[in-house]
Amino acid sequence: MSNALFETSIQSLPLISKGKVRDIYAVDDDHLLMVTTDRLSAFDVVMGEPIPGKGIVLNQMANFWFERLGHIVPNHLTGIDPETVVAPNERSQVIGRAIVVKRLKPILVEAVVRGYLSGSGWKDYQSTGSVCGVALPKGLQNAQQLSEPIFTPAAKADVGDHDENISFEDVIQRIGEKLANQIKTISVALYEEAAKLALSKGIIIADTKFEFGLDKDHQLVLMDEILTADSSRFWPASSYVVGKNPPSFDKQFVRDWLESTRIDGLPWNKKAPAPHLPEEVIQKTSAKYQEALHILTQ
Repeated sequence: MSNALFETSIQSLPLISKGKVRDIYAVDDDHLLMVTTDRLSAFDVVMGEPIPGKGIVLNQMANFWFERLGHIVPNHLTGIDPETVVAPNERSQVIGRAIVVKRLKPILVEAVVRGYLSGSGWKDYQSTGSVCGVALPKGLQNAQQLSEPIFTPAAKADVGDHDENISFEDVIQRIGEKLANQIKTISVALYEEAAKLALSKGIIIADTKFEFGLDKDHQLVLMDEILTADSSRFWPASSYVVGKNPPSFDKQFVRDWLESTRIDGLPWNKKAPAPHLPEEVIQKTSAKYQEALHILTQ
C-alpha cells in the first residue's frame, strides 16, 4: 500500500476540513482545494486501511459525470490546475486526485435518488411499505426496479455519525419549498440521464446521492462528488436478477464483509474503530473501483 494516500500533509494551504474521504484546503476567499484520499468509509466509519488508487478513480469518475451533466445544473469545477496552488514538493499529493473548486455555502441535505429498492430503502420498505415517507406498491422485492425514481433525502451528519433519512416535508422545513423542489427536480433529472448512459455500458445505477451549495448570487450549484462508486450503488447489468443484490462495483463488497465479520463472537457494532480489513478485501475493492471506471469511461 505504499502508493496509497491515507491522509494529506499539505502545509502551503490552510486545512479547512478533513472528511471521511476528502481533505479540503483554502486556496483563497473564492476557491478550495479538494483532495480525494484513498480512505474508505462504510456505515459512516472510516476504515483503518486505505484502498490503493481509490481516490484517483473517484476523482476521475466524478469529473467524467460533471462534464456530461453540466447542461442540467452548474457545478463547482473551476478548471484551475491543482498542481499550481500547492508547493512543488506537495504536487504528488494532488496529481490525479484533486480539484480546485468554487467556495460555496453548502446545503446540509443529501439529495438521494433511488431507481431500485435496495439497502436501507429495502429495509425501510419491509417495515413500513414506504421509503423515507414515499409510499410504494405492495409486493415489491429486494433489488426491484421502481416504476419511476424516487427522491429520498437525508440529513448530513458529522464525521463518525450516521446520516439520517428524512422526509421531503422535512427538507421543505429546513431549506424552504422553492429550493427543496428545485433540488428534487434536478436530482431526479441527473439520476435519470446518468442511469441511462450507464445502462448502455452495462452498469445499473441502483441509487445515488448528490450534494448542492449556493454561490454568492444564491444560485444552486452541484458540488462534492457525483455518481462515483462511493456515492452510488453500481450493479453489473449482466448479473442482475430481482430478489437479491447483485455483486456490486462499489463498496457494498466491504459492507457485506463487515456485516459478516465477528469480533469476539459478536457482530461489529458499526462504530469506530472498524475491523482490520484483510489484504484480499483491500485488493478486491480496489479492483472493483478500477473496473467501474474502465467500463463507464471506455
